[in-house]
Amino acid sequence: MTIPRIAAVETFIVTLPRDVPYLGPAAAGDRIVPGGYIVRAGNRTLYPTVDRSVIVKLTASDGSVGWGETYGIVAPRAVTEIVTDVLGPQLLGRDPREPVVIHEDLYDLMRVRNGSGGLWGDALAALDIAVWDLHGRLAGLSLAQLLGGRRQARIPAYASGLPGGTLEERVRMAQALHARGHDAIKFAGVVSHEGIAEEMAALRAALGPGVRLMVDLHWKFDAAQALALSERLAASSPLFIEAPCAPEDLEGQARVAAQSRVPVALGEEWHSVHEAMPRFERRAMAIVQPEMAHTGVTEFSQIARLAQAFHLQVMPHATIGTGLFLAASLQVASVLPNVPMHEYQHSVFDRYLPLLKTTMRCEAGHYTVPDGPGIGAEPAESLWAYAQAAGGVA
Repeated sequence: MTIPRIAAVETFIVTLPRDVPYLGPAAAGDRIVPGGYIVRAGNRTLYPTVDRSVIVKLTASDGSVGWGETYGIVAPRAVTEIVTDVLGPQLLGRDPREPVVIHEDLYDLMRVRNGSGGLWGDALAALDIAVWDLHGRLAGLSLAQLLGGRRQARIPAYASGLPGGTLEERVRMAQALHARGHDAIKFAGVVSHEGIAEEMAALRAALGPGVRLMVDLHWKFDAAQALALSERLAASSPLFIEAPCAPEDLEGQARVAAQSRVPVALGEEWHSVHEAMPRFERRAMAIVQPEMAHTGVTEFSQIARLAQAFHLQVMPHATIGTGLFLAASLQVASVLPNVPMHEYQHSVFDRYLPLLKTTMRCEAGHYTVPDGPGIGAEPAESLWAYAQAAGGVA
């Protein structure tokens, strides 16, 4: 039997305009800068004014196709160039049934040059998802089946983001989400212009005690500030506070996790299990949030299994994307025993879903894990109206 080999690697940049930027409209102190970006004063971080991601397409020698996707919100051509110039040629002729070996080989290429994370890590993630997807399609098995078997076909979702310009608007958005069946809601502290504790209290008053509330602190604070805020938030009984300190402040993260009455969630920025391990050892969080767009399937799985060994919950993060990497995230999450919820970016997911061929859905507070081989999702013809070819190798 002839084994299909990877014969071509292509990249695409997908851009979908938005009426309101991700997280909400620009506010006092925010800056719109060249390149279509907004710098949020709340955490001094760059965000796009559009939705943007990078898609990778692998084609095997028998014509089979695998799809991957990664973060493309900032400098997407840097990611596509890494794939086209360096990583893509390394894939040609490889057996897609060996995704873990391929991932480890690609990771090794730049490890001595600090190439384990950043945009390099994002490029690795996109290719890793695509190889796993191709493997599943060739085998006629879903990603969940390849990883050992699905535990659940539906995963509870927490609604993320209230992109309104005022506290009153954000409360109304939360009430509308609750009316649609969502009993778990997270808001973004970076746009809580009236105050984070004040927004948490207003949401609790409007939604009642039965709704689980969370807040993303977007790495805004040092440990002392985060602990003081956590005390104020505790009165509203939040489920967790996310990313209270800078990613590089491991000591601060561990201190907040040890002393806060509110559980801490971390992990969206990690690219590998090597970034996760020292935080597990320090018990720097109670909830782990791997982001498939940064990790790919192989590292996501390792992080999640390590979390299981440390008896921690996994609530996967979801960011801007077409839904391809989200499908992969749901597939892996469905295999795990320690996933009580998965993030649902309603202002992104609902707009992109019609651009995919998939059974994946999010309704009444639950995701439906997609059926079909591989990740269970692929671009529909309508998606290509928003995509630009960005390079390839064959």
